[in-house]
Amino acid sequence: MSLQLLNEKKVSEMTGYSLSKIRKDRHFRRGMPYVKLGKSVRYLVEDVEKFVMCHRVDPNVERVGGGHV
Repeated sequence: MSLQLLNEKKVSEMTGYSLSKIRKDRHFRRGMPYVKLGKSVRYLVEDVEKFVMCHRVDPNVERVGGGHV
């Protein structure tokens, strides 16, 4: 099994989030799961992709409730 780990700079490039947002989310225990290896913080590619897909908005899917009439 080969795991691909990303540093926070690469995650920032992939998501468009600033490094400070990624760090703040980690501090407040929100955002993406991460791996701590000594002092290094790494993110699994699969976790980053899953996080992005969970925030995907499809304008072709009808919203349930709360819509304007």
